[in-house]
Amino acid sequence: MSQLHVDVQPKKQKKLWDINVFALLFVVLAIAVVLTYLLPAGEYGRVEVNGRNVIDPATFQFIEASPVKPLGLVNSVHTGLVEASGVIFFVLIIGGTFGIITATGAIEALIVTLSKLLRNQEKWLIPIMMLFFAAGGSLMGMAEETLPYIAIMIPLAIALGFDAITGAAIVLVGASVGFTSALMNPFTVGVAQGIAELPPFSGMGYRIAVFVVMYIVSTAFILRYASKVKKDRSAGFFGLFEGKSTSELLREDIQLTVRHKWILSLFVLNFGVLVFGVIEYGWYLTELSGLFLLLGIIIGFTGKLSVNHIVDAFMKGAAGLIAGALVIGVARAVVVVLNDGHILDTILYFSAGVLNQLPSTFTALGMLVLQTLISFIVPSGSGMAALTMPIMAPLAELVGVTRQTAVLAYQFGDGISNIFIPTSGYFMAGLALAGIPWTRWMKWIFPLIMMQYAVAAVAVFVAHLIGYGPF
Repeated sequence: MSQLHVDVQPKKQKKLWDINVFALLFVVLAIAVVLTYLLPAGEYGRVEVNGRNVIDPATFQFIEASPVKPLGLVNSVHTGLVEASGVIFFVLIIGGTFGIITATGAIEALIVTLSKLLRNQEKWLIPIMMLFFAAGGSLMGMAEETLPYIAIMIPLAIALGFDAITGAAIVLVGASVGFTSALMNPFTVGVAQGIAELPPFSGMGYRIAVFVVMYIVSTAFILRYASKVKKDRSAGFFGLFEGKSTSELLREDIQLTVRHKWILSLFVLNFGVLVFGVIEYGWYLTELSGLFLLLGIIIGFTGKLSVNHIVDAFMKGAAGLIAGALVIGVARAVVVVLNDGHILDTILYFSAGVLNQLPSTFTALGMLVLQTLISFIVPSGSGMAALTMPIMAPLAELVGVTRQTAVLAYQFGDGISNIFIPTSGYFMAGLALAGIPWTRWMKWIFPLIMMQYAVAAVAVFVAHLIGYGPF
């Protein structure tokens, strides 16, 4: 999509402190290594519950220290890349498939057509598409699957007078709203409730109310920013599109042909098959990667591309996501260090001890804070559920908090963090695809993060007061 650009005359701004994402992750990695020397090593025993290894809360014991040596810092990067290889290759295949779709011209034609249709009512793009991604995150756990849409939404947002941050936020914040409410997300609320021995997807009525509030707050925040950019283009951030001509985005000679419509229909059909496969058959990265690869091949031939052109377009698209894919592996290295130093369980043990000392009225809020902190070192939603819920569920009962409230606190800690923690691989890959520095994103999104946590704190507090259940 690098051929689509925007014309903007940016005002002179004070230099924003910036740091390369890899440098930032290496700093986090170095801190993790230092912690393996400062914290005592410890571990919980594991038991199998519903086919998943989870912690046995009564089995924690301190063990012999095993600090990670300096060489382990750099070795952990390779291990992280290997452990995250499934996600990494999934991202590269998505990039390659999108490269093929781009080569057919269908995306460019769609952007120009939509920009014409929405020219006088462009603000409808934000609430409608935010709802789409929020529903995907809430019902089926869309995360890595949203990456292809970033490459569509950013040029479309810019063509309608907004900027790259608006386009990326529609996708990333939208999916995060869904993760945070998680009505039926099998990877988060499904796993967490299963470990807490709650009825599957119980308590949905309360989470629907949370979904509505989170959606309204987040959509209003993005709409307000988008309106500001619409009035003053120099207030926006355009990433890879900075300072280039808008004529290619709005070329009047580009038409959405019947062939383009067939290609876009295949793309939509692919999404429907993806949803069906995830819900009915539990498809994950391997099956989804194969699905996108098959989609790319079919679309290539539908677009009358030669075999060589299909391969070249795939390679070009995958190459554009190399940096984002590598970020996922480096972020995973942080977890590798904490596990190798046997301090991840220690951190959880001491944190649970602190929660146990709080009055029951504040324990639920303490769980929200703890789950947020743990999300920095365990950015996987299902992984964090497996790590924390075996402790949080029984602890909740001991201090007079319902297990359902403990699950809700976990959801908030996981969902909101998805749009700002630098160890979240797919999120950082999304920013890399958008050409938005993490520090620039944080400067923009920080007020929204505070608002979302305020909503979460109120929701958890109310859940505790009403005895949010069934138990």
